[in-house]
Amino acid sequence: MSLLLHNAEVVVTMDAARRELRGGWVHVAGGAITAVGAAGEAPPPAAESIDLAGHVLMPGLVNTHHHMYQSLTRALPAAQDAELFDWLGALYPVWARMTPDALRIAAATAMAELVLSGCTTAADHHYIFPNGCRLDDTIEAARQVGIRFHPTRGAMSLGQSRGGLPPDAVVEEEAAILADMERVVARFHDPAPLSMLRIGIAPCSPFSVTRELMRDAAGFARARGLRLHTHLAENDKDVVFSRERFRCTPAEYAEELGWVGPDVWHAHCVKLDEAGIALFARTGTGVAHCPCSNMRLASGIAPIPAMRAAGVPVGLGVDGSASNDGAHLLGEARQAMLLARVGHGPAAMTARDALEIATLGGARVLGRDDIGALAPGMAADLVAFDASGIDHAGAGADPVAALVFCTPARAALSVINGRIVVRDGRLLTLDEREHAARHREAARGLLQA
Repeated sequence: MSLLLHNAEVVVTMDAARRELRGGWVHVAGGAITAVGAAGEAPPPAAESIDLAGHVLMPGLVNTHHHMYQSLTRALPAAQDAELFDWLGALYPVWARMTPDALRIAAATAMAELVLSGCTTAADHHYIFPNGCRLDDTIEAARQVGIRFHPTRGAMSLGQSRGGLPPDAVVEEEAAILADMERVVARFHDPAPLSMLRIGIAPCSPFSVTRELMRDAAGFARARGLRLHTHLAENDKDVVFSRERFRCTPAEYAEELGWVGPDVWHAHCVKLDEAGIALFARTGTGVAHCPCSNMRLASGIAPIPAMRAAGVPVGLGVDGSASNDGAHLLGEARQAMLLARVGHGPAAMTARDALEIATLGGARVLGRDDIGALAPGMAADLVAFDASGIDHAGAGADPVAALVFCTPARAALSVINGRIVVRDGRLLTLDEREHAARHREAARGLLQA
């Protein structure tokens, strides 16, 4: 089916020239963009045409780090006012009760929230597998919602009895971890251009897995052309753990185990030092920047301007919905801009910088050259935001910057892989109210278990 999106207030292409086309249009056929044009240029015919007067049309946003299951434990009282390690300590026992059905519901909730915020591609770092839960459960949810999905098979193997942070009840044996990685890759991974599903390999963190698993996972992934993901240098305690246990900084630990390179991205990196930034820039190692979570857990302000200036690939992540408690990716872009200015001055990040990180930056971090921009041959992942409402009143001089400076908007339209998933601000792939009721019941069951 062909689709024409036309008469937009402005089309933000994110192409090589960073063109912004007033009154522009985008033509889609199947799962790819076929043409992009400005007002006055005649578009090709299409089976369906949507007038986007008053809307900003742009590439779908890319979420590079999430823990979707955590939407079951948002704003949990025991974890509201804690830093990372204490927050995890309060939540591990609750997560240990999760069931496959609850996981599917939670993942679909997180994905629906993301799509309604303008996200069209999302990575999920899933590392806890109690009671028969599998990565398959999140993949099933992605197919239901219609999002382009990069699930990562995470793992925890270093329990408290061996000096790790998580309770022994939530860790797995390393042989079983590697066997299940093999299973999910063989069953689900699709490396083809415009793929809707790619698997990554993601041991959870230096404080929850062994050196051996980190090293084995890297070898496993590289033998199969997969990407690697983990948490790194999230806060001061994380750095202290690395220095005391490994006698090196988190960045040095990553380098020692082969966890640097253009096929690797690390979440947070709030405490990445100058040597670490130089290492990441030199090796093309990516970073998933999660500003809301970093503020929520008082982890600090990541040196994102310095990373970008050095050439480190940087994308955005909403992180788990229990350390952010929301998953609004356009809102995350706004927070990234504001937090950079708090830490580094008013010129540290512009609105367009934030949008670039949320699109092209995320695409680069995930190793994709087919998303993040509107150009012929790119994936047909597009979102439109209504700039004509009360929240954007008075911002007509620069409707693109207004997306970031003003109240974060719900997507009015979302097209993913050429399929309309959101129309007139309504998600078409699931009933929001009905699903929210199911999610509340699953969350209540988890807490009462």
